[in-house]
Amino acid sequence: MVGQHGINYAVCLISTHFGDVVAKVCECLIRHGSLSFLEVVRFTELPQGQVKNSLLVLIQHNCVQAFSVPKTVGMGGITKPVTLYMILFDNIIHRMRFSKFCLIVKEHLGHQSAEFLEGFLQHGRLTFELLFDRAAGLTEGKATRNDVLAKFNELVHAQYVERCPKGEPFLEPKSDEEVSSIRKRIKSSGDTRTIEQEAIIAAAPLDADRFSGIISLTLNTEEVMKDVNNTLETSAGSKRKHEVLEADEDIQNAINTTEVLWRVNYEKFVRCLKKKACVANVRSRLGLDAAIVLEAMIDANDHQNIAMNSVTLSMNSIIEGVRGKPGGISLTLERVRAILKQLGSELCPEESGALYTIGLKGIIENCQNDEVESLVLHKYGKEAYRIFRMLILADRLIAMDQISDNTFLEKKEAQKILCKLWKDDYVEMEKVNLNAGVRAEVFLWKVNKKFLWEHVLNDIFHTALNISKKISQVTEECQVLKSDEEKDKRLKRARRILESALLKMDDAIMLFHDF
Repeated sequence: MVGQHGINYAVCLISTHFGDVVAKVCECLIRHGSLSFLEVVRFTELPQGQVKNSLLVLIQHNCVQAFSVPKTVGMGGITKPVTLYMILFDNIIHRMRFSKFCLIVKEHLGHQSAEFLEGFLQHGRLTFELLFDRAAGLTEGKATRNDVLAKFNELVHAQYVERCPKGEPFLEPKSDEEVSSIRKRIKSSGDTRTIEQEAIIAAAPLDADRFSGIISLTLNTEEVMKDVNNTLETSAGSKRKHEVLEADEDIQNAINTTEVLWRVNYEKFVRCLKKKACVANVRSRLGLDAAIVLEAMIDANDHQNIAMNSVTLSMNSIIEGVRGKPGGISLTLERVRAILKQLGSELCPEESGALYTIGLKGIIENCQNDEVESLVLHKYGKEAYRIFRMLILADRLIAMDQISDNTFLEKKEAQKILCKLWKDDYVEMEKVNLNAGVRAEVFLWKVNKKFLWEHVLNDIFHTALNISKKISQVTEECQVLKSDEEKDKRLKRARRILESALLKMDDAIMLFHDF
């Protein structure tokens, strides 16, 4: 669950990119959840035209997903489909990372592919024709359709670009048997999906279509119409007619376009940034050789492992991947085995040969620990850092005397530091009576990681929000003071520093929110 500062940060991003009216609609959907068009109008108190345009902007830039659900209306109990609009919070936060996404593509596929990707980042959902028109404009008409198609397919096959999901999937009401089966599954696994998660799954295209690219510039009309019918399909049975307001109908017409739309695949970029964070952490802790082995294993698992919580590979595949990395040619088989042991790999015997599995979750936890420990060191000092590091490694309740002894601090000093950390929600404290008859209380201390991570993430969002507001303020001052070259130069330098700090804050947000 995202805290208050996270919501404010997302609204600030939308306000900066699209204006205050769109930001108001965005904030309404974040705070109230999925709403119909009329509900958005009622909550925001905006004219229907402004709400319609705002929803179209958010849908175009992949920040809102529409879906339909059956709803009983009137005295007769007639069931009609109702269109709801849900906010995609993660996609809003990704807008801060566009420069990182372009750099990833530039390093992998080159400058020209990065320019094509920039078109999707700037304009949201695009058809191939719109992408070609943009490329022709940038090159003053020199770009050929075949060259643009080749670069486009390169982006799709590398999974940086994907086919857009269905514009408005219909969620069928579940039968009694399905409900009973779901309840049993929930009871056994303790997990359930929200209606929004069901809508995301229903909207997602098959992988075969998602990354299929365009084979030929001459598209088969029947194939396009078949894809459109799948997109507009509301149920497996008889067709249902949507009765909506004129404004709501305009939104649906924009969503259910007959052309194939493409967009940036954020999942791929999150995996790339997660790999970068894991490799950097391993390099700092275990050295360059360990980083080479881990990177080779992650690259080999990239397309098969969407969540990327662990990587599994045979020794032959690991060696092959390592040999293809700069500096990997000198690593011997014995050295690779030793590194796999350092990385805490699990050996799984299979008929085809042994498989080595490395959990990335533990590496990300190390990154999170390092981030919070650095925060404590900067905010509270070395003594507090020693106490906090001891508690976070122990991961259990520890008595005051033990903390004082292990950190070589006076008991009063340790108690004073712990009270500071406790007041700021960095540690938890429990009172325990040693004897029932005699009043002898002992204070036990621990770090509750789940609660602390949410608290830290909210603080990071708060810091990012303040930096974003400062950047906007400096930008406005630059526009006013253009005539004064010296002040203008100083303000631009300040803006670059602030933007660099915001990117570092975003790295921390990814650690606790995306990874």
